[in-house]
Amino acid sequence: MLRLPAVSGRFYPASAAELTALIRQYTKVDYANEPEHARACLVPHAGYFYSGLVAGAVYGRMAIPKKILILGVRHHPHGANAAILSSGAWRTPLGDAPIDEALAQALRAACPLLLEDSVAHSPEHSLEVQIPFLQVLQSEFTFVPIALGSLRFEDLVILGQAIGGVLAASGEQILLLTTSDLNHYENDRATRVKDHKAIERILALDARGLYDTCRNEAISMCGLGPTVAMLTALESLGTLRPELLRYATSADVSGDFSTVVGYAGMTFT
Repeated sequence: MLRLPAVSGRFYPASAAELTALIRQYTKVDYANEPEHARACLVPHAGYFYSGLVAGAVYGRMAIPKKILILGVRHHPHGANAAILSSGAWRTPLGDAPIDEALAQALRAACPLLLEDSVAHSPEHSLEVQIPFLQVLQSEFTFVPIALGSLRFEDLVILGQAIGGVLAASGEQILLLTTSDLNHYENDRATRVKDHKAIERILALDARGLYDTCRNEAISMCGLGPTVAMLTALESLGTLRPELLRYATSADVSGDFSTVVGYAGMTFT
């Protein structure tokens, strides 16, 4: 299956030259050390105008490997709640990014919750907006896309444990790339307070604490499920060092502080 772009020209430029230049601009980050070989990362997925600098802070920090598992959100109501695509490619203005069939099959074998489903993926932007960053920074990569809808905490743990087992058993370097925006559509001040409560739990690698905090504090983190699954998976990978590289809200670029969305960029090495 060739998955065609759903948000090209809206969330990011449709021109290959403009898109490449923008990504180069976002990922030109001045870090003192060599690029990190991260086991996982958390990046936002809004339009590049709003969250590109936060995503770029993460992508510009990492040495991107050639195999990537992307955990994203199913924002739309249709499709499976744990949707995977196991073959084909995704097209962007920069070309076609191939799906890693062997990794996808290993994940499906490890977790029966994962269902082959193109419906959940076809209109979804959260995974798509990551692909051009990867194409610019690592032209030879293959990936597996997983989009999550509404899942119980227990199912997220099952999925995360399965992912962790596959990654731990693999002899290859595989990046667990997870995408989420943080609190949505409150004022900037309230959003920053809520976001940092969630960020605190993520930096503590506390999947249960993050889930409960978002529910109890009404933090509308759209990628809560993917992040819980990621944190659960990381338990299988040994001691990790989480780092918050950049935080922002949409107000930082729009100037509208009345209704904002929060964004965080993190690595786990």
